[in-house]
Amino acid sequence: MDDVTLSVWAFACAAAVLGGFVKGVVGFAMPMVMISLIGSVLPPEQALAALIIPTLLSNVWQASRNGLAAAFASARRHVRFVSMVMVFILLSAQVFIMLPDDALFLILGVPVVVFALAQLLGWQLRIAPHRHRQAELGIGAAAGVIGGVSGIWGPPTVMYLTALETPKVEQMRVQGVVYGLGAVTLAVAHLRSGVLNADTGLFSLSLVAPAVIGMAIGFRAQDRMDQARFKKATLIVLVVAGLNLLRRGIFG
Repeated sequence: MDDVTLSVWAFACAAAVLGGFVKGVVGFAMPMVMISLIGSVLPPEQALAALIIPTLLSNVWQASRNGLAAAFASARRHVRFVSMVMVFILLSAQVFIMLPDDALFLILGVPVVVFALAQLLGWQLRIAPHRHRQAELGIGAAAGVIGGVSGIWGPPTVMYLTALETPKVEQMRVQGVVYGLGAVTLAVAHLRSGVLNADTGLFSLSLVAPAVIGMAIGFRAQDRMDQARFKKATLIVLVVAGLNLLRRGIFG
């Protein structure tokens, strides 16, 4: 961690505030914001380690904002999806160091951008009741793979919840549960891979307060949104997230 000068740390704190704000507004994208910005000044392994603890704690807050009983109820309703995310994060995290991720970013980025733009233009994707199980398993596996490799599993999760027409409060809570459990899995996996260690862990811990400040501001903005505005904001962030994935896939 010799690369973390005071100016780099200040830049990382600003990235955490911005990521926290976006997450507070739409419930996801903090890892995307943080790894994109911090990854521009630090190596990928350090950028990934930096987001792990802020992501974990912010998701605990998001999931439990309406009470623990509501969080557990949401987890039960989406148990297959959550399980697939966690399993595939554990499996894919172990190949983070050796797996070239350009193709993976492209494979995920294209459908995310197409889906979000189509929704913004008025097309509605709905998952038929008899297809819910296949959607949970398939999209959960995709979210877990990309999450283990890059620390980002928000876009496929939001695609899944948006297709189910999930109400705003429930969607925010489910995202907190999914991302929170996934963040625990990611932390455990990267303790094993060596990405998260004593040095990178302290760096990650130092970014918790900035992320929480940004998220608190974002929550206040999100509470003022109705369902339509929330969905539109979510889709816009999803387009940005998908374009960012494409950028990383094309330019590294």
